[in-house]
Order: sequence, then C-alpha cells, then structure tokens
Amino acid sequence: KTFRPRKKFEPGTQRFELYKKAQASLKSGLDLKTVVQLPPGESINDWIAVHVVDFFNRINLIYGTMSEYCTERSCPIMSGGLKYEYRWQDDSKYKKPTKLSAPQYMCMLMDWIEMLINNEDIFPTRIGVPFPKQFQQVCTKILTRLFRVFVHVYIHHFDSIINMGAEAHVNTCYKHFYYFIREFSLIDHRELEPL
Repeated sequence: KTFRPRKKFEPGTQRFELYKKAQASLKSGLDLKTVVQLPPGESINDWIAVHVVDFFNRINLIYGTMSEYCTERSCPIMSGGLKYEYRWQDDSKYKKPTKLSAPQYMCMLMDWIEMLINNEDIFPTRIGVPFPKQFQQVCTKILTRLFRVFVHVYIHHFDSIINMGAEAHVNTCYKHFYYFIREFSLIDHRELEPL
C-alpha cells in the first residue's frame, strides 16, 4: 500500500532531458555537490521539479523496501528517535497536527505528494505553462516531509536496511538529497538536526 509506481517524465519534454542530465551526472562518478548545481541556462523551477519527483520516487522505493519492518506495533508514533515526533497536517482531513503511527504517516505522505506532483496547476508539464508563485514553498514542504522519512529510516530501521544490503543505495540517495536541499536552501536548518 505504501509503494507507488514511479512518476515518469514524458520523452521529448524539457524535463525528460533535465532528468536524463541529472541521472547521467549521478552515474558518472562526479562529486554529488557538483551534480546538484543548476545547469547553465536552465530554469531553477524545472530543475527543482525534476528533483522533487525523482526524490519522491527514490524515497518511496526506500520506504517500500523496508515497510514490512515499520508496523503499527513497532512504530506507533512517527518519530525520529526520542527527541523528534512528526505529526500529520494536510489542511483538509487533518486540519490540526495529528499524532499518527509511522506507517499511517508514510501512507498519508506518499498520497499527499503524489496528489501534488500530479496536479498540473502546481507541477505544470506543458511547455510555456508557468509554475505558480508558491511553487518553491510547496517543494520545500514536500522535501521537508521526505526528509522525515530519512530520519525515521536511519534512526529506527537502519539495521533492516543493512540486513537487506541496501545501505550504500540509501546513503547515496540521502547524500544526493542533502546536497540538493542545501544547494538551494530548500529545508530549514532546524529540520535537519535529527541527522
């Protein structure tokens, strides 16, 4: 239930080309700090959109691979250790921050992000259609919540990741994510404290 099919970019579109550039850079062995930098002449909003969708796909896959270890019983509270608790608020069903189990939080999060990235008014895919004024704010909120998945996985389930032999993949994905959010100042520094 927490796994979702990958969101894809249409071949021939500018975002598809940006996605190919980003993927080629990642596979070339380049320094991740350099890879996340905006390519010359490209739109920052397009670059951010491509990365938000890619991070959604990757983090959703990471959580999906270890979700059998993250249950209502093992994780009754969405947290990052004893010091950090994450509550869900979506301004529709959950108007106030609400305590949820980690699996419930993850399910709500992935549904919420999927709804946003499929919304053409927020993530336009047609050439010439501008991004909304609040686009980067929406992306900041998405990325902040995706970061919480890393926090929960690293603090509560990293032993499972190691047992699956997936730690190199998770670590590389986290480093890519971290360098990207730092490059564009997309997450408040206080949110990063747990890791």
